[in-house]
Amino acid sequence: MASPCTPTAISAFLLILLIHSGHSPAAAFYLPGSYPQRYRPGDTLAAKVNSLTSPSSKLPYPYYSLPFCAPPDGVRHAAESLGELLLGDRIETSSYRFSMLNNTTPLFLCRTDPLSPDAAGLIKSRIDDAYQVNLLLDTLPVMRYVKNPIAPDVLLRSTGFPVGVRADDGEYYVYNHLRLAVLVNKQNGTTRVESLMATADGAELIGLNNGGGKEGGGYTVVGFEVVPCSVDHDAASVKDKNMYDEIASKAASGCDPSVVGMRVQGDRPLVFSYEVAFVESGVEWPSRWDAYLEMGGARVHWFSILNSIVVVAFLAAIVLVILLRTVRRDLAQYEELGGGEAGGAQADELLAGWKLVAGDVFREPSHPVLLCVIAGDGVRILGMGVVTIVFAALGFMSPACRGALVTGMLCFYLVLGVAAGFTAVGVWKTMRQGDAAGWKVVAWRATFAFPGVGFAVFTVLNCVLWYNGSTGAVPFLLFLVILLLWFFVSVPLTLAGGLVASRVRHVEFPVKTNKIARQVPVAQCSPWVFVAVAGTLPFGTLFIELFFIMSSLWLGRVYYVFGFLLVVLALLVTVCAEVSVVLTYMGLCVEDWRWWWRAFFASGSVALYILGYAVYYLVFDLHSLAGPVSAALYVGYSLLMALAVMLATGAVGLGASFCFVHYLFSTVKLD
Repeated sequence: MASPCTPTAISAFLLILLIHSGHSPAAAFYLPGSYPQRYRPGDTLAAKVNSLTSPSSKLPYPYYSLPFCAPPDGVRHAAESLGELLLGDRIETSSYRFSMLNNTTPLFLCRTDPLSPDAAGLIKSRIDDAYQVNLLLDTLPVMRYVKNPIAPDVLLRSTGFPVGVRADDGEYYVYNHLRLAVLVNKQNGTTRVESLMATADGAELIGLNNGGGKEGGGYTVVGFEVVPCSVDHDAASVKDKNMYDEIASKAASGCDPSVVGMRVQGDRPLVFSYEVAFVESGVEWPSRWDAYLEMGGARVHWFSILNSIVVVAFLAAIVLVILLRTVRRDLAQYEELGGGEAGGAQADELLAGWKLVAGDVFREPSHPVLLCVIAGDGVRILGMGVVTIVFAALGFMSPACRGALVTGMLCFYLVLGVAAGFTAVGVWKTMRQGDAAGWKVVAWRATFAFPGVGFAVFTVLNCVLWYNGSTGAVPFLLFLVILLLWFFVSVPLTLAGGLVASRVRHVEFPVKTNKIARQVPVAQCSPWVFVAVAGTLPFGTLFIELFFIMSSLWLGRVYYVFGFLLVVLALLVTVCAEVSVVLTYMGLCVEDWRWWWRAFFASGSVALYILGYAVYYLVFDLHSLAGPVSAALYVGYSLLMALAVMLATGAVGLGASFCFVHYLFSTVKLD
């Protein structure tokens, strides 16, 4: 059976087809690359397990690192994508098995050997660090509902369930009995989408033969819930039990999470059991992820967008005033007075400020190779972000396909090496007015600049995870695969982009550059102060959305409001361009022609505020973060994220300022 996340061209075609059709999306729409798996009554369902995770410790561990029950046929790894491995997901088979629509009484799973002191201490440590057990059924994570202690009528929802609990008496208890509920939806026929897909291969692909025969139908899994309990099973009475035998215990009379029984202590075995109930639900299969993706706070997202629009409009008004009133008015008056002798003095008076630096404004900046390289890397990162968010907003990266988002980002980043090489060499050739000498050095450095820094940080953090035995560590073979992808995909594409840029026509400067540089007047205030302050405006457009992104990265919440994120990204790019244009114009007005680097950092300085927000988030939202290893992971990835944002926004500011300066000096006629 094919994986329900198999990407197909047919899925993309059906998406376009359904958009233009008049049918209800709820009745016939599936996320591209996903499809329902049908089950008949009596069909076997097998839950899978993922890594143990904790909100206070960022070190995921294998599920079977604790003495849980292994399946009778042995533990096998489930099919994993590149993104899953990079995220630390390790999906494996489990001993939890049941049949469709067959409710069960408590079933015996296993009885462990008496716990050694080390094993008991490890379980207690996992409980102290609030580690969660993550089960999966038909790609759905298990969900747990608990009462809100502040508002008892409100249920709090979370994925997974704790390994155990520490009671008020200081003793540790493990959740050894699970009351599982599987929500199913009965399908009465084949949907229009499935009928279109039911070709020779499509029938097997979407599971029609496994879900009701030629008439379609069958049941789909639309929910997976759990109530964990700690039940004091009598270890002696289950000594002769086999796996999946029925047992009579306190669990049969009810599963109360507030009552604990199975204490963790040395030289005492643990007994595990479970029961299953199937519940028919009115939730349709296309809507089964709504409970997981509902982030809430829609008004907050809209407020963020409206706030950003106000900032964009304010800056746009300033830019329009500069372009339409100041610049065009000065140019019109200069052309009107410059032709007559009587107007010579007034023309000389108008020929001041930014017009005096015409012979130096396109002078090559300091460290030109570095500027070209980081501009190319910034374009690559920005392109990766835009393409990934667009595909995610269109639904091509379903949450059912775990790791699809990370896999897509990596693939787009590798392919967009062409854009990095082309931009870096293109800027280099433009600076040197058509002289492409040295473009190979620029292209080679573009292949290793940000990727090299990122890979170095990733390697150090991965070694830390390896040392601690965490599943977050990338396996050695995958590590080699990433290296090979870098050298055999990213590097050639980057060099190819640089080669193309070295042979295409460059942008001509509208004015000639003087041989001797003009002296820059001493400024009353350092222009870099304005550069640092300018970062507040781009940060103001994204800081609200940044909270949800950080919560998704570090608190395990699902982020899937990519439509909002796409709008925020568009507004961020606009603000970055406007901020850099305004600061560039302000610098030129005081006869400071060194605008290249300031234009880059005027918008790139938003990274400073993102780092500041990361510190704030660590102190006030991740105050339960435990251990130096978790702190090192947080700091390392936060620095890498800030660097990527700086390069992307800086490239936007540099490009916008160059277009502005080129337009500005191409409209004035200077002798």
